[in-house]
Amino acid sequence: MSIDTIGDFLTAIRNALMVGKRSVVITHSQQKEAIASVLKNEGFIKDFSVETVENKPVLAIALKYVAGESVIHEINRVSTPGRRQYEKSNGITSVTGGLGVSILTTSKGVLSDRRAKELGIGGEVICHVW
Repeated sequence: MSIDTIGDFLTAIRNALMVGKRSVVITHSQQKEAIASVLKNEGFIKDFSVETVENKPVLAIALKYVAGESVIHEINRVSTPGRRQYEKSNGITSVTGGLGVSILTTSKGVLSDRRAKELGIGGEVICHVW
């Protein structure tokens, strides 16, 4: 039995957005922090920080809203523990005509699709966000 911690991370964000929460607190991991960093750099979240709650590190994410509407319209897991999805640098597809972003894990770390294309590297597609 495997546990999809990244899927749980994305679901926590999705659920918080559906009920209009301004922030969400999730257990910390380096990969979750890297994904949150890409989301912040691409303008999908306000900010994030690593905090300690009961001697355990957690990731506090401040969600972003414009005129009462969430900036993130959809966040979907692509690669799962049971079915990995890889794309080459020249095969990375744009999300919603370039309005969204694919987040990939590459040999250079967790990157957005735009940055991966710039560097000319492919990798495992973690999720699509728009």
